[in-house]
Amino acid sequence: MPRFIVNGIALNIPGRHLTPPLREALETGRYEQSEAAALERHLRDGDRFLDLGAGAGYLVALAALRLGVEAIAGVEGDPEMAEVARRTVNRATGADATVEAGAVVPTGFSGSSVEFVRRGGFWASSLPVADEAGQARLTVAALPLEELLARHRPSVLCVDIEGGEAELFDRPLPTHVRLVILELHPKRYGASGVRRIFDGLSAAGMAYCPAGSRGATVVFERVSPE
Repeated sequence: MPRFIVNGIALNIPGRHLTPPLREALETGRYEQSEAAALERHLRDGDRFLDLGAGAGYLVALAALRLGVEAIAGVEGDPEMAEVARRTVNRATGADATVEAGAVVPTGFSGSSVEFVRRGGFWASSLPVADEAGQARLTVAALPLEELLARHRPSVLCVDIEGGEAELFDRPLPTHVRLVILELHPKRYGASGVRRIFDGLSAAGMAYCPAGSRGATVVFERVSPE
């Protein structure tokens, strides 16, 4: 099984979940570099961290080293990669972490399961895209955002779910969420989708934070009412 070291975190990833661009990002240390930098800048002692789209468990492991495994959790759509993420955190910390297998869906989603598309590299897997064919599809648990937030009560929420974020923020976030680190995917939903996300987070009392934001990785922080 291919093994990579990114920022001191060992990642053992099954070969069938790799593509040449993903392998290069892992080998050069560019994998989730922007999200990791934002996390390092904003994470505080006492935070609780939830990673939606945990992938290989890299960010969950980084947060666990700072906060302890009892204060972190991850969600990963592909069951195989959810197990990879659990093992990543265990190697880094020596303790077992909570990584739920299932796809994040908007609050109010009807149904207990949903189709999930496994693409060539795990970082591109996601809920189906319209008119998409020829990709392996799994049936996985549907995990509504509201239930995940109630269960894990994060103060810091990281979201990288390959376009599925467009519909997540139409309802207010609970006040215990003070920071959101989010990777945008405008190729999936265009400028109107980006606006929908920004409007939803703004309505929830969050403001865009330039510190830590870089390219498609954006940071939002809760602001106190004036």
